[in-house]
Amino acid sequence: MKVKILSTSDVHGYVLPTNYSRRDDHQDYGWLKAATVIQEVQQRATSDEIVITIENGDWIQGSAFASYLAQQSADQQALFTQLTRSIHYDAGVLGNHEFNYGLDYLRNCERQRNYPLLGANIQGGVTQGILDAPYTIVEERGIKIAILGLTTAYVPVWERSDHLTGLTFTSALATAKRIVPQLRALADVVIVAYHGGFEADLATRQPTERLTGENEGTQLLADVPGIDALVTGHQHRQLAGVYRGIPTTQPGEKGIAVGQITLTLNQKKQVVDRSATLLTTATAKPDSAMAALVAPIQEKVETWLDQPVGQLTGESLAVTDPMAARLCGHPYLQFINTVEMAAGQTDIAATALFNDEVRGLGEQVSLRQLLNSYPYANTLVVERVTGAELRAALERCASFFTVTKDGRVGVAPAFTTPKLALYNYDIYSGIDYHFDLTQPVGRRVTRLMYHGQPVEATQTLAIAMNQYRGNGGGDYPMFSPDKVCREVNVDMAELIRQYFVAQPVVVGRPQTNFTVNLTAE
Repeated sequence: MKVKILSTSDVHGYVLPTNYSRRDDHQDYGWLKAATVIQEVQQRATSDEIVITIENGDWIQGSAFASYLAQQSADQQALFTQLTRSIHYDAGVLGNHEFNYGLDYLRNCERQRNYPLLGANIQGGVTQGILDAPYTIVEERGIKIAILGLTTAYVPVWERSDHLTGLTFTSALATAKRIVPQLRALADVVIVAYHGGFEADLATRQPTERLTGENEGTQLLADVPGIDALVTGHQHRQLAGVYRGIPTTQPGEKGIAVGQITLTLNQKKQVVDRSATLLTTATAKPDSAMAALVAPIQEKVETWLDQPVGQLTGESLAVTDPMAARLCGHPYLQFINTVEMAAGQTDIAATALFNDEVRGLGEQVSLRQLLNSYPYANTLVVERVTGAELRAALERCASFFTVTKDGRVGVAPAFTTPKLALYNYDIYSGIDYHFDLTQPVGRRVTRLMYHGQPVEATQTLAIAMNQYRGNGGGDYPMFSPDKVCREVNVDMAELIRQYFVAQPVVVGRPQTNFTVNLTAE
């Protein structure tokens, strides 16, 4: 007997094969393609094969499609589970981004599901109506298969507290250590579905990031006996292999692949062979019936995206060279910081060029441009920090760069491996500063001025930033919720739109407050 475990993860609302940059855009990903791949495996299953299918989180947030539905009625938001119920998922797990629009949106999106949502390390989830159980046991052809659901315990670090009412998150590792032995006694096969990733190299166990509890996958593999298969996500990596005897998958993002783990059982219902692979969705055709269900909403989304937001004059806010923007500043980044400063009532702000696909804004600004440039559902906070803490944050930013002996600049591995995290490099406005990249990491900030005066270690400054960074996200421990002095609980994309309403014609201005030195002077 074989058990095949299929999984999707980190689809982020990319139901259709488009990134919404244009009406006619087409990409080789999307959940409808993944659905076709899943259905093909299910239909090909032989009499000695059991197919288990898991949705592993970050499903209902991230794309323009999801942003549109977040503003619509509960009936329209239920479209997400009208889709997933049609391909027989056996279980679902919540990702961290499931909470971005609050619990009501989460309940609405998931209310028509015909499979359980699992979350063993989220206390209060059943009471709040967002979870069904810590685990489920599926029995087919005499085989009992347990699925334990876990979510990264780091959710409260990033998320607004009012989006987590009544919920407490505990360590996925500690929870698995407690529950997996119980499931081992109840089932023949134990699957752990974890919306989290790997904190260390899978082969050597050497840490690849600061051990904060955000990712505990490597420890799950090494320190929890009794796991037959581990389904992961969160990091958007494409991984498949057998590590420490446990097959594991992580299928990337946006439905680019489906994870498949295969377990072979003997007559005693013991696992005697195991493998893991990723099934690409690139050549799959979107399921036609589900595409027809989505089409009316998709047309409304495209029309919504094309609505005008404002007009730009002055310096261009179009981003054509992302690395140059990070090294030299850019009018687009200056503009985002200006919006933050206006909303937060500060004269210092920080923002990031989130990825190399950000194209900035054209002269005639549409909602499509805005959402593609600021895709995250971040709100804004203002924190009071010391000059020493600001300098430490800037040193973290300066560590983003590497320089070769011949003067070529690149991105440090800590920001690309194991996960591409370009969004963890910030550019500030309202201060004057200089990076000398010829200096060792930790001593690269050689000038830091505020209102024409050197910043003293003990002076306090108010800085506007998105709440992800304000909570310390991205390995910025100098920022934390206890330093927040003001909150603006409006999504940044909406704050930008409101800024255009107040100033329909915005003048683009160059960013000249920081410099970077690449070579020895």
